[in-house]
Formats: sequence, structure tokens, C-alpha cells
Amino acid sequence: MPYVGQPLKRFEDHRLLTGGGSYLDDMTMPEMVHAVFVRSTHASATIGAIDVATARALPGVVAVITGKDIAEAVDDIPHRDVPEMEGVKIPGHPALARDKVCYVGQPIAMVIAEDPYTAKDALELVQVDYKPLPIAEDPLLAAEGTAFPIHEELGGNVVMRAHESRGDLKKTFDQADRVVRGRYSSPRLSAAPMETRAVLASYQHESDSLTLWTSTQTPHRVKEYLGRLLKNAPANIRVIVPDVGGGFGQKVELWPEELALGYAAMLVQRPIKWVEERWENLLAYHARGFSGEVEAAVKNDGTILGMRIRLVADMGAYFLIMSPGPPINAVHRVAGPYAIADMDVECVAVLTNKPPTGPYRGAGGPEGAYFMERSIDQIAKELDLDPAEVRRSNFIKPEDFPYTTATGLVYDSGDFQPALDKALDLADYAGYRKAQADNGADGPLIGVGIATVVKASGGTNNAMRSSNAIVKVEPSGQVKVYTEVSPHGQGTETTFSQIVADQLGVKPEDVQVLHGDTDMLESGQGTFASRGLTVGGSAMYVGLQEARKKMSLIASSVLECPAENIDFEDGKVFNREDRERVMGFAEAASAAHQPDLLPAGMEPGLEFPAVFSLPANPFGFAVHIAVVEIDRDNGHLKFLRYAAVHDCGYVINPMLLEGQIHGAIAQGLGQARTEVTAYDVEGQPLNASFMDYGMPKAQALPEIHLDLTETPSPTNPMGVKGIGELPTVAAPVAVANAVVDALARSRAGPIDTPLTPEKIWRALHG
Repeated sequence: MPYVGQPLKRFEDHRLLTGGGSYLDDMTMPEMVHAVFVRSTHASATIGAIDVATARALPGVVAVITGKDIAEAVDDIPHRDVPEMEGVKIPGHPALARDKVCYVGQPIAMVIAEDPYTAKDALELVQVDYKPLPIAEDPLLAAEGTAFPIHEELGGNVVMRAHESRGDLKKTFDQADRVVRGRYSSPRLSAAPMETRAVLASYQHESDSLTLWTSTQTPHRVKEYLGRLLKNAPANIRVIVPDVGGGFGQKVELWPEELALGYAAMLVQRPIKWVEERWENLLAYHARGFSGEVEAAVKNDGTILGMRIRLVADMGAYFLIMSPGPPINAVHRVAGPYAIADMDVECVAVLTNKPPTGPYRGAGGPEGAYFMERSIDQIAKELDLDPAEVRRSNFIKPEDFPYTTATGLVYDSGDFQPALDKALDLADYAGYRKAQADNGADGPLIGVGIATVVKASGGTNNAMRSSNAIVKVEPSGQVKVYTEVSPHGQGTETTFSQIVADQLGVKPEDVQVLHGDTDMLESGQGTFASRGLTVGGSAMYVGLQEARKKMSLIASSVLECPAENIDFEDGKVFNREDRERVMGFAEAASAAHQPDLLPAGMEPGLEFPAVFSLPANPFGFAVHIAVVEIDRDNGHLKFLRYAAVHDCGYVINPMLLEGQIHGAIAQGLGQARTEVTAYDVEGQPLNASFMDYGMPKAQALPEIHLDLTETPSPTNPMGVKGIGELPTVAAPVAVANAVVDALARSRAGPIDTPLTPEKIWRALHG
């Protein structure tokens, strides 16, 4: 029986569940000191002076470092150059603020002490002289050009315009039977990983080597930018990723703290550890934060002829390296699974006095889907049509793949209707629609919401869609895989081992997957954009084919048969035409390291570097259906049913697939119901702790009914598509559509996420 397709438990679970994990907070080194950061209490202010004398004099304090102390030694973090920002040069994010601060929580100074308690005591002694400036808090005012310019040299706060268009929109709209309009918004929220950001930095003077252990999704990116931004960068930089307690996109960046700690380790020449507090994490980085308007030109039968969409993205005060991604992705991905001939989509990205934003599980996909899927339901409502049938009638047909959308994406493959049919049955869609119709004016408010979405995996450019790996077979027969994708919940060690086991005929426990160390591989992109299996796994697969090829030649020489007759199974290598001619896999591996046993001209050893590049993105598909009941008296929302069907190509491990779906839906439901990072007009955060920030709780999540369809992707040798982000694209808007559907039955107007009981109650009672 093949291992691929089997629901194996994650190999790392026992270690993690029994306390055997190694996270940053667990790590210690001789002579290690501890760092904390002084952070801005103002959203916008100039810095007159920073008095650190008293803090430096406190016993146990090793150093207090300010922005001016490191200004000559450390460059600011730049944004990534993209065509959508041509001519705009946003000031880089300083490792430590120098002359001004632009959001609450921005790091200003670093205190290093013998223990974390002394460091925190000294932090209280640092005095910062602020001179407050006007606040740019409202992104819509920033888009209009009436907000205070955060960076004077820019002259305004509009810094990026992403735009895609196809077709003659005027002609298209003139042909419409009706134009359906809507305004929607998706607020800022936090990724809130279980493990906050953390770093341990160590410098060795004798070898001029800097090593950073950091909780990151992108170790090679951290290494690259440390080398670029530390002006006297050491000769050797190494980045190591231990166990990571969740990333979700927040940990794809190079952070100001990583840069400052790298410099400080070289300065004090002692290992320095920093572990972020939860309130710091909630103030460091956000995601989403989109609002906008949609106009849809439609026929009376629900056919969508064209759309105009205008979005505004609240980016915060600075762009980090990956910040441009979500607005650009939202413009491209808003098209969804629909064959809409003509579209004109623009996203205006603006600066506000808030923390930077960037990728978060879906990275533009949930943002775009929210506007499209709300609009589909609005079309159905105004035309008095079934929302499921409006979707069905506008789906891209299977025979039209590969399909180029009006926003410029090329979808590789898909068959959407079978997944929709499965989901409708799984949700008892017809039954709940009948229950709605049978309810009287005072009956329970039942709402049914649908979302049908697509999500690319692999990344948005050629570099992201490329991966490298090394497959190495030891003389003992153990197989080692060196990969540039590192897991933080995905189960990579398990799925990769299953693939290796089938390809080489060994057991998964005979495979060791190594990752998270920039010394293992010269380059790498990291873990994001659902690229783990589609790109990283494919690179490994290429290496495995080379291993099979060479080991087949070796075995054919020993077994005296053609190499094409060699097969691998149950730890053996044998002639499939004569199964009595057999040798152990370990025996073949050992022979590969003995020159006298090799065919003439063959180099000894079994090490296979491999590279793979996706020719195009594989696109997964999902249908989510939420059925809710709303209490008229208190606005409380109760789930009656939640069904989801996904198509992510060929399935490697159905148990891990289900776990990824459950986790992604949980995050999507948090966004739908309770999560928002709220600020007042002075730019002060209103919910910077879990006392106030609405993290979803397990007991509030519904039972989730799941099913699958499989449309293998032609873009990679295993036919896989990513699943880690796809459910998060669908879940928030499926719930939003369900609540709006329920409210419409009491003649209440639509509302936006988060769908809190208070917000629902206010809508019900005017």
C-alpha cells in the first residue's frame, strides 16, 4: 500500500505535545543577556531628546542603544520595488526611531541587561521627549488627500496604485439590464500567532560570524537583508529557525528588532535574546484593512457582464519588504472563479499613523473575495435569484482552462460545479432555504451564506515559484532531504517523508527532513503562499527521480537486468520481471559509495541537488456554506450548519489536509465574528491585549462538515495545489453573507465584519 494518500499523524506531534519542542523562549546560551524595547506611546510625534543616563547606570544593565546610536551603522528597512509604486520612495522603516515616530509601538531604543527583569526595570527609566504632530488615522481621508502627510517629502499619503483592466467598460455597462452597487469594508486585524516574534543573536569575533536564531518563515530573506543593511556586516551570517509556533504571514518579514539585535550582538559580543510580549505583537503588524465600492453590470438572468471595483488599503505608516503584496494580489484575485469578460479594478494604498501591514493567511485573497462574494449575493438579492445559481451560471467552464481572468491571472485547471453540488448537499441547502421560506415574520432569523473562491499557491513571481533541495542517501540507507521550506504547523516532515517513502520504497521513519538553516542550502524563499508542497515538495520530487535513476543503474549492474526493470518497494530493490533477483535498499545505497561496485564511469555517492520552478500557479477551489440563526433580542449568532468542499489537487495526507482546513476556517471565523484592531482618532490602540482583542475560542466554533474533489494541477509533477490559505479566503465572507441574508429577512440593512452581537443588534433595531 502506498504511503501517499494515507492519513498518517504528524511525526513531530508527540515531541511537541510532550514538551519536547525547542522554541526561542526555551533557548539559552552561556553569557546570554536579555533585550527589551522602548516603544512609542504616540502615533505621530517628533523626538526632542531621549534621556538614557539613569537607565544605563542601573546595576545589571549592559547597554542602552538609541536610534541615533546606530544611525551610521544600520540602514533602514526598504520596501520592495514594484511597478505599482513607480516614482514613490517611502522612507525605510528604521531599526530604531531617530527623529520622529509614526505609530504607537514603534521601537525607539533597546535596553540590554543581565536578566529580563532588570531590562524591564531599566526600560521604565528611559525618558523620551515627544512633540506631538497631527494624526492621519482615516484611510479614506488619506485617499482623498485631506489627511496630514505622514512623511513630508512625499507630499501626501497615497503611495501605491494597483490597477488592472480589460474591455470597454462603458460599452459593457450600457448593455446591462441592471447595475448593482455595493460598499463593503474588511477591517484591520492581527495574525496573533501562538508564539510571538523572538530572536537570539550571537556574534563570534574570531570568525567574524553572526548567527540569528529567529522565529521566521523566511530565514534566507533575513540573512540577505542583514547582510545588506548592516553596514559593517560580518563575513559570515547564519540564520536558524527552531520550532515555530505559528507564522500566518506575519513572520515573512525582516523586522526592525532583528536588525537592531544583529547590530547589538556585534557591539556587546555576547548572545542576546528577545522575546516579544503579546501587547507588542498586537501593535507591531496588522493585515487586511480594505474598504471599497463595487459596481456590477448584469443581465436579468444573473449573468455578470462586467465590474468596476475601487479599493482603499490602509497600509500603516511604513511599508515593510512584503507590504506591497496584499493590495496587488487583491486586485488580481478579486475576479474569483467567474468568467467575467470585462473588469476595471483599482486599489489605492495609503499611509496612516498605524503599524505596517502585510501578508496574512491568504495575502490579498480574502480581501478580494470579500468584495466579490458580497457582490454576488447582492446581485442575487436585487434580481430575486438563488445565490448558488448566480454563482453556477457565472463559473468558468472546465473546457476553458487554462483561463486568463480580466485581472491578468492565468488559472491552470478547475472543475467548480461538482464541488458546489457536493457542498449544497453537505449543507442541506435546500432544506434550510425551505426553513427560511416557512418562517413567519416573527420566526427565527435564519441566514444562509455561500462563498466560492479560488486561491493560487506558489507565489507571485518567478523567484517565489522556484525552490531548491538536496536529496541524499546515506550508505546506511537513511534518506535525508534538505529543503528550504520549514514547517510551522503544516506537517512538512510527514508529507515529505510519505513522498520519499513511495518513491524509494523505504519506510517514512527511514527519512529525515532537514530545514530551517541557511547553512544547509545556499538560497531559499521560505514558507508562505502555500508553496510548501507545490514548490518545495516538487523540488524534492525532482531530486528523488535522480536518486531512483542512479540507484536503478547500480542495481541493474548487480542484478544483471535492464535499469528500466528496477523497482523499489518494502526496503528492497528488485527486478520486476524476476522478483527473485533482489537486493536490500541499504545494500544498494552502500554499493553506491564503493567505487569497485559501480558501473564504469559512475561517480560514487548518492547526493542529488535539485531545482524546480512552477511554470504557472496552481489554483485551488473552495465552496463554503454557512447557515446561521440570529437572536432578535440580543444579536447573538448561532451556527446551524457549516459545510465546506475543497479542491486542492492530489491529496498527500488527508488527515493533515483536514487539520489545515480546520485551522484556516477557525482564523476566518475569527475575522468574520470578533477580530479587529481598533484605533481612536488620536491613533491610540483600543484593544492591544487578549482582554480586548476578539480571538476566537474553540467552544464558539461550529462543527465543520468537509468533503473534497480532486482536479490535479498540470503545473507540477505531483498534481498538488496548496490548501493552507484557501479556506481562510472563503470563511469570512461566507459567514458575512449568512448574517446579511438573515438580517434582510427583518428588513435590516447589511453590515460588515466583524459581526459582533452589538453590531447585529443595532442593525436589527435601527
